Amino acid sequence: MKFSKLLYKYILITCVTCSSSVSVYAQEQDSVAATSLKEVVLKYNITQHKKHVSPAPVQTLDGETLTRLNSLNVADAIRFFSGVQLKDYGGVGGIKTVNIRSMGSQHTGVFYDGVKLGNAQNGQVDLGKYSLSNMEQVSLYQGQRTDLDQSANAYASANSIYLKSKTPDFNADKKYEADVTFKTGSFGLVNPSLALDYKLSDNIAARVSAEMVSADGEYKFRYTNGNYDTTAVRKNADIKSYRVETALYGKPSERTSWHVKYYHFDSERGLPGAIVANRFSRPQRLWDQNNFIQGEFKHQVNDSYFFVIRGKYADDHTRYVDPEIVSLDGILDNRYNQKKYYTSIVNTIKLKPFWEVSLASDFEENTLDANLYRFAYPKRFSMLNALANNFHFKRLNVQLSVLSTTVNETVEAYDSADDLQEFTPSVFVNVQPFQNSDLRLRAFYKNIFRMPTFNDLYYTFIGNTFLNPEYSEQIDFGLSYQHSNQSTFFEVQADVYKVWITDKIVAVPGANLFRWTMLNLGKVETTGVEVGLKSTVKFSQEIDVTGMVNYAYQKAIDVTPGSNTYGDQIPYLPLHSGSATVMGAYKALQLNYSFIYTGERYSQTANITSNYLQPWYTHDLSANYTFQCFKNPLKLGLEVNNVFDQQYDVVKNFPMPGRSYRFTLNYKL
Repeated sequence: MKFSKLLYKYILITCVTCSSSVSVYAQEQDSVAATSLKEVVLKYNITQHKKHVSPAPVQTLDGETLTRLNSLNVADAIRFFSGVQLKDYGGVGGIKTVNIRSMGSQHTGVFYDGVKLGNAQNGQVDLGKYSLSNMEQVSLYQGQRTDLDQSANAYASANSIYLKSKTPDFNADKKYEADVTFKTGSFGLVNPSLALDYKLSDNIAARVSAEMVSADGEYKFRYTNGNYDTTAVRKNADIKSYRVETALYGKPSERTSWHVKYYHFDSERGLPGAIVANRFSRPQRLWDQNNFIQGEFKHQVNDSYFFVIRGKYADDHTRYVDPEIVSLDGILDNRYNQKKYYTSIVNTIKLKPFWEVSLASDFEENTLDANLYRFAYPKRFSMLNALANNFHFKRLNVQLSVLSTTVNETVEAYDSADDLQEFTPSVFVNVQPFQNSDLRLRAFYKNIFRMPTFNDLYYTFIGNTFLNPEYSEQIDFGLSYQHSNQSTFFEVQADVYKVWITDKIVAVPGANLFRWTMLNLGKVETTGVEVGLKSTVKFSQEIDVTGMVNYAYQKAIDVTPGSNTYGDQIPYLPLHSGSATVMGAYKALQLNYSFIYTGERYSQTANITSNYLQPWYTHDLSANYTFQCFKNPLKLGLEVNNVFDQQYDVVKNFPMPGRSYRFTLNYKL
């Protein structure tokens, strides 16, 4: 009954928003459903062109590149973007979160097929859960994505990662396509996956994608402790997970498209813990179950107006067991249940041939239940409205937007956080300084904030309901240069930026180490440079080589007044980092090499010797060979990761795997 009332309320709000929309002149290209492109080369050129003219810095991995980067999940692929630090706790099952431009993972929005993935409990999205076997494109937008068909939520993050799943694309004479993959390798990895596309009619297609990942997670690592140096085996790092996605896609006319997706993920994993005090094994376990159903409907009413409606319901369950903590009720067994209800309406009009306006309205409710003593049972209702203006001329593109955010919270116990009403602006510019030039200049300013998470506010004995949001300001100046002809493509992207974060939320210990207090204490200032190079040379119809190089410089320092660590680099942020990739193809053979480097860092706020972390790097190699088997392509793949067996930690005392191998068998029908 409660859900039906809430659903009725959302539908009513959406209908009112729709009925109040003004019909003027619609955007013509990217704001409506994408047309299926049969020519791979043409699609590649369109993607590159959109990056080139975008007012926001964009880094994209798509198509064949994703399959050739030795990446098992989204987190592995994102390592190749500049300005990104991945927190990886080790192994196939290790939790993986992302930090972009030193702003913290809570400031990064992750969107799956246009709808935001959320975690109101701790604000972090584990990117290790999202496999690349069903992914068509992964993109990183600094600031925000600038397409006008996006929801208001897309304006509400300092940076955004967009995940685009694969969609059915049939040859004229086929009604179905199947893709079967089996991967195995080091650490007991067994990873089968299946994808099936079926053409139900000329206008409706279905896709089913399923995957299982199982690994014992046992790998050798080197452990050094003042008195001795030994080799140990990582324990309790196993994982077993299952993923199922089903989707329906419809295109009843050239002006209308829709899709509905159901996603299920279920996993059990060990949490191996930090290697400290000569202790190599931990007994903690974690269970995750994620379910959501989401949909999108796009319709261009006429040549003057179109709208997009999106909706989502998500139900996430988490269980954490720690046998080392025992009370009168038994061992610690915490269980959490998050629910999310979300709807969005986007109206886009075109006032002039050079002037487009978009109004996006989102309504979202998040709830959190737990079996904890004196739990607050918080409920957060958010309403976001984004008004964006896009001015585009032949050599100039300007986007101005302002986001209105209203947040209301209620709890069953204690005091709830105060209601919030904020307006946050952003300005993005892209200009071609010289006529017929391949050079484009860009700049942006963005002001945004992130709400404290439910754990920050209400976690028993820790939460502080008087926390303020974390505010961030960014300025960025950059350039993009692209040049191509029939046999070569060359691209350079470079940006310099400045980021200020105020009211940073930090945890400080209280009377004992079991009771901490959340406070607004920190101020962080970041100065950075990012450079990316990409080049493709096609020597003949049978030979081509692609190279990519990314470099990032980030000086992210604590500027909190009166701080003992004033001027010190914040934890886990390297001053220098980068990656390099070379991919070559000769007929049916593909050879790939990648290199990732992370410079020296500190594990704590104090930049002292005991907190120093050495630089680390890895070299990876892979080879793929494709041949015809029963008139269909069969691909064989071999990967050698961390070729030189580098011993390193991404997070202190969480050792990463050394040299490992992976074998892939892929067959398409």
